[in-house]
Amino acid sequence: MQLTRFTDLGLRAMMLLAAGESEERRVTTRTIASGAAASEHHVAKAVSRLSELGMLHARRGRVGGLRLTDAGRTASVGWLVRQLEGDREVIECGGDNPCPLIAACRLRRALAEAKEAFYRELDRYTVTDLAGSKSLPVVLQLTGEGIPR
Repeated sequence: MQLTRFTDLGLRAMMLLAAGESEERRVTTRTIASGAAASEHHVAKAVSRLSELGMLHARRGRVGGLRLTDAGRTASVGWLVRQLEGDREVIECGGDNPCPLIAACRLRRALAEAKEAFYRELDRYTVTDLAGSKSLPVVLQLTGEGIPR
């Protein structure tokens, strides 16, 4: 299963925020965009969705930045991915050109069960668990911009 770029950016944002928090650094949308090699516009969309989900607080302005909420620190990665990905199927069987095998096919159900197993495995982890890596503070230092102590 491949996650969308939107979900990828959302997860990276959460991890960079957790790492920045542990290093007492201010993290901005620009910092995340730089660290994820993405446009600020795409990161801003992901940050907006994360804010709607109650995962982070965003403060605008010269001294603004992003910070995790308690919910953002403790939410399971599986729950977060479900929220960012939406409830779409792994494979599209219907649509304009529905599969002629749909009536007797078992693939759709097998893939749905595999998707749930994937999410259940991710449910074992929180953003804080993932940000425990010693390499994340290094990423924050490499991005440099907008993260003064």
